[in-house]
Amino acid sequence: MKVTENLKDINEQIQKACERSNRSIDDIKIIAVTKYVSSERAMEAFEAGVTHLGENREDGLQAKWEVLKDKPTWHFIGSLQSRKVKNVIDKVNYIHSLDHLSLAKEINKRANNLVNCFIQVNVSGEESKQGLPPEEVQYFVSELKEFSNIRICGLMTMAPLTSDEKVLRSCFQKLKKLQIDIQNLRLDYAPCNELSMGMSNDYVIAIEEGATMVRIGTALVGESE
Repeated sequence: MKVTENLKDINEQIQKACERSNRSIDDIKIIAVTKYVSSERAMEAFEAGVTHLGENREDGLQAKWEVLKDKPTWHFIGSLQSRKVKNVIDKVNYIHSLDHLSLAKEINKRANNLVNCFIQVNVSGEESKQGLPPEEVQYFVSELKEFSNIRICGLMTMAPLTSDEKVLRSCFQKLKKLQIDIQNLRLDYAPCNELSMGMSNDYVIAIEEGATMVRIGTALVGESE
């Protein structure tokens, strides 16, 4: 498996999706999700031109940080416990899983610089998924006003694991609508310009529905070595 070949195929799919939805490919960032692969494979992705890397566990981030340091733009994409914030906060550029106030307080307390955070939204309503219900997001945003080290750059969701295109589109459309609602509040600390949605199985549909960041693991770097 060659990451370069996979990336070429993915970029072609992204280009077609952008053409169908009248978007620019320059508006889309690929996050290589490297949680199941080695540091060497993560380096391969970086050298192929994927400058955004995503990890969902503290130990995985630490291991790959030792190899790649701060050369990539690092995204923490998994559920983050408040007690572990101190171990990752100085290594990541984005946190994709902000969904409760205690976590926000810890991020704000530990951060030395402004941290770009996505609010995780459980659009599908599945009990197995983390994130805020859509109806609670605007109030949660209002609670973050006093946290000077947090910038709400966007929203994140995980769609159901299904091949039903109608279900997927509905999920992504709901997050897009919520993004627009927050943007209309015109809050300096919550510009909400990004949408982190879409993975290996549904990133094309996510882009057609407004994603600006897609989190691609298996289709790009494989599952394991």
